[in-house]
Amino acid sequence: MIHILTKQNSIANHFISELRHIEIQKDRLRFRRNLERLGEVIAYEISKTFTYAPQEIETPLGISEMHTMTEQPVLITLIRAGLPFHQGFLNVFDQADSGFIAAYRHTKKSGEFEIHRKYENTPDLDGKVVIVSDPMLASGKSLVLCCRELLSTYNIKELHIAAIIASQEGLQHIRAFVPEAQIWVGDVDNELTSKSYIVPGLGDAGDLAYGAKEH
Repeated sequence: MIHILTKQNSIANHFISELRHIEIQKDRLRFRRNLERLGEVIAYEISKTFTYAPQEIETPLGISEMHTMTEQPVLITLIRAGLPFHQGFLNVFDQADSGFIAAYRHTKKSGEFEIHRKYENTPDLDGKVVIVSDPMLASGKSLVLCCRELLSTYNIKELHIAAIIASQEGLQHIRAFVPEAQIWVGDVDNELTSKSYIVPGLGDAGDLAYGAKEH
């Protein structure tokens, strides 16, 4: 199942518009904060699918019965662009464990590229609800590589993939190779260039958040 925030007007539209805006995105602090805000918004939406149970809460004046989450998810992000987005999820699921994966593109002489994982550090995911976040879902190859590896290693109870902007092609790739996952995105763009950049997209999220990389 694919959930797209901009299918219904909300404050998420405003945050995504600022992320895309060529002038506003020059303010790195604001750019990172908008990534974080959208992490919070998508975390809230995902929380509606979780399991809740009644719990008696003692207040200064009596007892209130509330329905609270029965477990915290595990939050995993692809670094570096995913770090501010991840923080938004962590702001909402503030007792959650976290995991981090580094993946990079290796471009061949032909112009084609392969995805390589360079680093992975995750807690035990057996029986857990897992949210994997990456702000840009372009070709989907990085997320497929990482998610298939996690699914083959652990008996994951429930998998959610979260992104801010996705391409139609990337969504199709995820649906084909990670059918177990629920997908949550802010907005969807139709075009993906030969170098797997989303158009109109917003540019390079990692560079805009932290500065241009040398390699």
